[in-house]
Amino acid sequence: MKISKQSAEHYIWGDNCDGWHLVKNQELSVIHEKMPANTAEVKHYHQDAKQFFFVLSGTAAMEIGDQEVILNQHEGIEVPPQIPHQMFNKSNEEIEFLVISQPNSRGDRYVIE
Repeated sequence: MKISKQSAEHYIWGDNCDGWHLVKNQELSVIHEKMPANTAEVKHYHQDAKQFFFVLSGTAAMEIGDQEVILNQHEGIEVPPQIPHQMFNKSNEEIEFLVISQPNSRGDRYVIE
């Protein structure tokens, strides 16, 4: 079945960030996310899910473990399970990206305080 941002399940997270579930099943999750300028996700890890982040537009900063990686448009990075990570939009423009998780990361997120 065909899916788009207009037909996908939408949710709001963090500081007015948007997410659209493009694929949502036990084995795989594909989410299109949008972060406004100067926003950040909370630092967390997943026990079982590995994730791949792919920037569609803008420039994102990813903290993975103790390293920061800058992801420009059409660049991505894989994050293995059990590795702390956090996405930042440190720019003055919104960013859009895909988050692909295998297996689905629902219920597998542990926030680091």
